Amino acid sequence: MVVGVPKEIKNHENRVAMVPDGVHEIVRMGHRVLIEASAGLGSGIPDEDYVKAGAELCADKAALFDEADIICKVKEPVPSEYGYFHEGQTLFTYLHLAADQPQAQFLREKKITAFAYETVQTEDGALPLLTPMSEVAGRMSIQIGCVLLQKDNGGKGLVLGGVPGVAPAEVVILGGGIVGLNAAKMASWMGARVTVLDISRKRLMYIDDIFGGKVTTLMSSAYNIAAAVKKADLLIGAVLVPGAKAPCLVTEEMVKSMAPGSVIVDVAIDQGGSIETVDRVSTHENPAYEKHGIIHYSVGNMPGAVPRTSTFALTGMTIQYMKRILSSDIETLIRDDRELRLGLNTYKGHITNRGVAEALGYEYVDAMGLV
Repeated sequence: MVVGVPKEIKNHENRVAMVPDGVHEIVRMGHRVLIEASAGLGSGIPDEDYVKAGAELCADKAALFDEADIICKVKEPVPSEYGYFHEGQTLFTYLHLAADQPQAQFLREKKITAFAYETVQTEDGALPLLTPMSEVAGRMSIQIGCVLLQKDNGGKGLVLGGVPGVAPAEVVILGGGIVGLNAAKMASWMGARVTVLDISRKRLMYIDDIFGGKVTTLMSSAYNIAAAVKKADLLIGAVLVPGAKAPCLVTEEMVKSMAPGSVIVDVAIDQGGSIETVDRVSTHENPAYEKHGIIHYSVGNMPGAVPRTSTFALTGMTIQYMKRILSSDIETLIRDDRELRLGLNTYKGHITNRGVAEALGYEYVDAMGLV
């Protein structure tokens, strides 16, 4: 098999889908790896390191796509890349299809076998390929929030943890999953007053336990969300429904109740966003905007700003699943590998993930019925 790793072209996306260690593993299995020239430079990986690991450098993106059986990426294909794919090709990347109808339609029309990192799921419900980037994004959300709270960036002019004699900032986190937990860790360590809301009492009990009661936990309800949002200096949207569009939990009226100069960081923007006033996917080039006096941040590829950390955290996990894909044919994987079957979003022109199908209004087709 031939695995192609193109250079990411999304705005300020410096991650790369494979590191030399992964190349070495795949080549040892008897497969070829094509790396687009300079694909790893943004993550601090020179071309020669890939060559030493056994990869073949490819200066022509079109030639790489033509020859590859499997395309391994970090972010979803952007429209300018659609024309490179050929019918029946396999794609392994973050897709976030529930908020991207044009991409879903393209994958269906080209009959791409598309595995989404974010819906690969283990027996216990964990999302092993989403977790590393959720950890990064959760910690980054507080780092970014601190900067945006500075007066020169339009914020209130607060230090998150306060100082002796001055109260710390209020940080409210919607969702107690991996993003929310890591955001709470960072904010708590910095001395902020932190409140986490979630619909799972079990998850709130876990958060209360690991923080020793230093983080306030609340059951997520419209009433509790409204009250928490109103007092927030920094609001983090960290809601996730695997594969599906994120629910909108914060209304425009709730945002209007916040004090001017407060900050919203919606990490859920990849899945459509959880806050009504977050009406666009922003970029690292133009990350923040003001609405109703509140600073909004909704970059769709947050970990791309810290590519060295992100690339190695992600690829350490994805390579294990890539090796499984390469070790079997697709039909056998669908029948025998539950984790990758849940990761399969499109196959033979059909949407094979229920959450994606429901979000986009397509018919859901169980992949087991296609083999």
